[in-house]
Amino acid sequence: MMLPAAGPSPGQTCGAVLVAAVLLQSICVAVTFLYFTNELKQLQDTYSKSGIACLTGEEIGNFIQNLDLIESEDRVADPCWQVKWHLGKLIKKMMSRSYEENISAVNVERTLTLSHTDGQQPRGPINKIAAHLTGNSNRKNSLSPRIDSTPRRGKGQKINNWESSRKGHSFLYNVELRNGELVIPQTGFYYIYSQTYFRFRENENEDSGLLAQIRNPKQLVQYVYKLTNYPEPILLMKSARTSCWSKKAEYGLYSIYQGGVFQLKREDRIFVSVSNGDIVDMDKEASFFGAFMIG
Repeated sequence: MMLPAAGPSPGQTCGAVLVAAVLLQSICVAVTFLYFTNELKQLQDTYSKSGIACLTGEEIGNFIQNLDLIESEDRVADPCWQVKWHLGKLIKKMMSRSYEENISAVNVERTLTLSHTDGQQPRGPINKIAAHLTGNSNRKNSLSPRIDSTPRRGKGQKINNWESSRKGHSFLYNVELRNGELVIPQTGFYYIYSQTYFRFRENENEDSGLLAQIRNPKQLVQYVYKLTNYPEPILLMKSARTSCWSKKAEYGLYSIYQGGVFQLKREDRIFVSVSNGDIVDMDKEASFFGAFMIG
């Protein structure tokens, strides 16, 4: 009597299924690992080509020198080459601008140096132009004689001897003083101002005729003139007051101040004239004259 062949037991079947599942899962994990590893490598290569790291693959100096050479289509399509090309263009542009600025500065400095060497005033723009002149009571002949009829001097008596040597408040900055006249070094707009101090004190020893003349109503006038190539001086400002000195007053005092903006040209000269020069007090805080450039 023959026995039937025995098939696999349920336990063996379960074991085989379990082994097969484990093998299948291991294969999936391995395939997945290989896939993501490949993707990460591709991302890293792309980043290295499009980022700053691509600049280390070639000497940047040589690349900039050959920037204008014709490149192949493959190089143009390369992201790393595009980064280098744009960076090279920017560097060349900045270098060119810096070179032009340096050349301009050198040319300006050379021009100023040559002008000073030749003994001439620099014709380039001057940043600061200003002057403040004060009266000088130590100088007896601060005013010129009456020169109403003298050409190129206008009316009144011109004040000649202003203090300009930085004593007290006086100074000259990029301006020249000639015989009481400020010489304008550069064309532009200037604010001009002046104040004159008239002071009379009665003295018993004074001539009675002079006293009567001063006590009578007199017109006190301050003139500011401009000298140009024109034959006669041009009056810029005038301020006046008719004053009568009192017989009871020990002193007769009055100050005239005026100021304004005027357009002056290079080599123009400005000066101040006054009436009644006999009673002008050239005290440094009371009588002054100045100008400064505003544009």
